[in-house]
Parts: sequence; C-alpha cells; structure tokens
Amino acid sequence: MIIELGTVLLATALTFEMVLVMVILAATVVMFVTEVVRIDVTAILVLVVIGITGLIEAEEVLTGFSSNAVVAIIAVMILGEALDRVGLMRRVATVLLDLGGKSEQRIGSLLSGTAAAISGFIQNVGVAALFLPVTERLAIRTQTPASRLLMPMGFAALAGGSITLVASGSMILLNDLLEASAATLDIEIEPFGLFSPAPVGIALAVAGVALFALFGKKLLPAVDPKRDPRLAMAEVAKRYGLDRTIKPYMVPKTSPLVGRRIGDIEAEPRDVLLVAIHDGEGMTVAPDRDYQVRAGMVVGLVGPDDALEQFVDEFGLRDVEGDPFALLHDPEHAGLAEVVVRPGSDAVGTTVGQLRFRDDFGVNVLAVFRRGAIFMEDLRDERLAAGDVLVLFAPWRRVGHLTREESFVPLSDYPTEPPRTHKQWWAIGAFALAMGLVIFTDLQLAVALLVGVVVILFSRTLSPNEAYRSVSWKTVFLLAGLIPLGQAVEQTGTAAWIAELVVGATQGLPLWGIQLTIAVLTTAFTLTISNVGAAVLLIPLATNVAVGVDADPAQFGMLVAIAASNSFLIPTHQVNALLMGPGGYDVTDFLRAGAAMSVVYLAVLVVTINLFV
Repeated sequence: MIIELGTVLLATALTFEMVLVMVILAATVVMFVTEVVRIDVTAILVLVVIGITGLIEAEEVLTGFSSNAVVAIIAVMILGEALDRVGLMRRVATVLLDLGGKSEQRIGSLLSGTAAAISGFIQNVGVAALFLPVTERLAIRTQTPASRLLMPMGFAALAGGSITLVASGSMILLNDLLEASAATLDIEIEPFGLFSPAPVGIALAVAGVALFALFGKKLLPAVDPKRDPRLAMAEVAKRYGLDRTIKPYMVPKTSPLVGRRIGDIEAEPRDVLLVAIHDGEGMTVAPDRDYQVRAGMVVGLVGPDDALEQFVDEFGLRDVEGDPFALLHDPEHAGLAEVVVRPGSDAVGTTVGQLRFRDDFGVNVLAVFRRGAIFMEDLRDERLAAGDVLVLFAPWRRVGHLTREESFVPLSDYPTEPPRTHKQWWAIGAFALAMGLVIFTDLQLAVALLVGVVVILFSRTLSPNEAYRSVSWKTVFLLAGLIPLGQAVEQTGTAAWIAELVVGATQGLPLWGIQLTIAVLTTAFTLTISNVGAAVLLIPLATNVAVGVDADPAQFGMLVAIAASNSFLIPTHQVNALLMGPGGYDVTDFLRAGAAMSVVYLAVLVVTINLFV
C-alpha cells in the first residue's frame, strides 16, 4: 500500500500497531510536559501499557532494567559521588580561587571551562551542584553578580556532557540504541569508542565559553538587587535577630507555655521562632514539633524585637543570667546556611511542613527565596519548587546531614565534615581503572564502570548505603520505562514510517540541511520530554532517515545524542532549574541567553559532526 501526502510518497503502510505507538508517544509527551504525575511514574506507566498491548515481545518489556545503559548510569553516579566525597572537587575549587584573579571575564571562562571538562566524565547536574558554592564564593570575591557566572557555568556543563560517552544519559544510550537499530534495519553499525565524540564536544564547549566571554554582559542579566539571593541571608538574619543573639528566657511554673507543644506554639500567627531549648541537662536545637515545654526550661527565641517583647509579656517569661546558647553564636558550630531544592527530587511539590525539617534533620527553615521574592510567613504550607533557595538556621553538622539527601544542594559555604582525603587515591584509581577498561578492552561499558564501583566499595571509600543514596533512582526508572517505548517505535515500523515523512519533507535539501532539521527536532523533544526521552525516540528515527538518504546511520545517531543536550532555551533541564533560584533568573533571561547559545550549538554541531564523525 502506498500513502500519498502532498508530494510525499510513503511505501510503508500505516498499521494499527503504528497508530497505537504514536498515540502512546503523544500521551507520553503530554504527560511529561504537564507533569500530571512525576516523570518516572509516567515512564513506568508507559512500560506497563507497552507490556499489556504486546507491542514488543513479552521478554523484552523489562529489559530496560538490565540494559547496559541503565547500569552504566548507576555506576557513573556512584563514581562521581566518590570523587566528591574524597574532596577532589574542593581541591578544584581552591585552584580556581587561586587562578581566577579579579577579572569577571577570566574567572567566568575558567569556571565554565573547568565545569565543561569535568562534565565529560560526571553527569552535568552533579557538576552544576558541585560548582554552586564555588561560583557563589567567586562571585562574592570578585564583586561580580552571580547571575553573570552561574548560567555560563551551567551551559558549559551541558555542552561538556558530549565530550565522552559516559557523562550524559543520551550519550550512554547511543551505542545500545544504534545496535538495536542495526538489528531492525539488517545493517552493520560499528559502536563508538569512549572519546569518539570528543572533537565535537570540545568544540561545542569552547564555542559556549567563547560566546559568554565575548558577549556575556549583553546576554546575561546583572540581577536586580531585589532578586539577588545573596541578600536573602542578610534580610532573614536581621528579621529574626540572628545578626545579634538568640534571646534566652526561663519558663516559670505559671507560664501558659508549660505543657504546650512546640508545633502548637509556632502555629499561632506571630514572628517568633523557638529555635533551641536548654533543660538543665543539655541543649536541644530545633526541637521537634511534639516537644513539650516544661517549667524551669530555658527557651531560645529569635525574632524582631517588638515581637519578642510581646511574646515574653504574653507568656510571662523571665530573663536569665548568662547565655546557655552561646555555642550557637560560634560560627564554627552553627549559623545560617542556604540550600537549593534539587530539580526532580522528592522535595519538589512538597510543603515545608510535610518535609519535617525540624523532626528529621534538626534544622529551622526561616525563609524561602523564589525568583526575587522572600517568603517568611506561614512557611509550613509553602509548597517548594525546583530551584527554591531555603534559608536555614542550625548546627553545621545538621546542615551537612540535610545536604547529603538527594533533594538539597548546598549554596553557601559552611564548615562540613572533613573530606576523606585518605581515600583520595582509591577514588581516583577506581575512576582511572574504569576509564582504562572502557578505552583499552572490549568489556561492556556497564561492566567496565562497575569494576570501578567494586573498588570504591571494597576500599570503603563509600559505604553501600552512601552508594545507594548517590543514585538518582528517578533517572533509572525513567530510562528503564522509556527503553521499551523506543523498541516499540523501532520494531513496529513507526520509526521507518516517520523517517519516510522526514525524507520526503526535506527532499532537495543538502545533507547538512537534513541534519539541521533532525537536530532542531531533537532540540524540541529534549526541551519537552528530557534528553533521555529524545534520544530513545529519535535515534531510531535518525538511523532510518540516514538509510533513506544513503548517509551514515551512526553519524545521524551521534547527531541526535549530542543535540539532545541542546537544553538552553528554557529552564526545563535539571541544570537550568537548579541555577534559576540561586542566580535570580527568570524565564526571559533563559530565552535571551539560551537562544544565542542554541543557535551557536546547532551551527557548531552540524559543522563538526561532518568534519570529525
């Protein structure tokens, strides 16, 4: 059967299975964009639907969980966590501070170039999270708006993910997806080596760094002081009296506070927080909401002077001699800290009250900073968004406990547990061994990387629990759920059918024009359904297009895998969302700078893919 669409002739008949696949694909895109449910839940739903409808063989439905790409991503996350835990990134930060000097252009280029280089081996969102406090410190030292440094650093991290095959999800998937396409098309496709994309990735990273070095002041905002998150800390400190002292008061037997729960006291509309309690035997910081006040206790209160005075009078509290909370004024032990809500984490969409910061972590949330606005009232009901900056007060060890959770990334510097420098060479050696096995042996990528993970675990550089916590299981389930959809697109002939449409629509264009069309299509997909989703769905399509125009399928597959990192235009990618709050950006800032970066990225990609791949 031949289907005629305008001047396009389709030799492939449109079957019921193809229609079903396209319906599932369209529904998946809509659910990803609207986020009716979390994207990993959507991916599992897709997997179930594919299994129920029988679009692929039953034994293939769950192969995503054991695929080479998924296991490789897990291993890369663990290796990246080990390198950070031994203090390697802190050493990098120290070097950057020494070399940066005071020039905004120099420090920006140095910071972005380093982020791009590291992103060639560690996932880009991890690199952006590691560089957040480093960038903040550099911005303060050079008196540069953080908004002029954070976005170029994040964009460089995205571009640097294309330097090797192990840093981004789309690149890790590339060889597996090409192998599946080769089997379906009955052709041979030689797998790429670890550094096969390096010339293209390096060119993209250099172009991005150069763009902002030359035109950064025109493209990037010098954020209005009201939108600068660095001012949130000072404003909160002044508001709650933390720029002075925590006020201690004794609770007499006659006080209405006796027998009341902390949660009930703070639920009433007033600007006073009870941040610590001393019961004669010891001090409790950030007592949980069920803690009951007893007579004779000393409570530590913070808040505006007039609110404190009113609170003390209302509850008949008494002044005390000395300061049982003096330790909390020691900057070596406690203070204010800022953390960022990591995009895609469990904290997104959850209220402050539901996260039980005081009960589970022993920290007080004093404010939420979001796109230029500071929220300090009724925080329990404040629903958190990706990139929100939380201002906390707590002992540093408690803050460290919180930021070890996947949901929060430290923004400000604070004293942390000493890095495990005695394990540094174990971590570096494990990483080097894994990379060596990838380059010089025929071991599968996942197996080679798992060798490094085994070294990390047996050397006790990370404990098994720390290794598990370092893995973004949402990403794992997203991949495992979408891989069957990609197989269905390929095996039902849907990819071939759409490829014929693309070939017909681009008829008469030179090869680079067809490549640019596919790269733009990939960009549109990656902005809406993630780089992983774009790669899974479009690499099979690209290989079919390549066969249709008598081009190299491997080259077209690489084109899609790299174009899937072109996520600069809007803050949908996790890296962009992570930097939005700390940088004080809004969507128009990304549209302006991201549009310039996207154009440069596409132009350099199409040129270099034909020169080097």
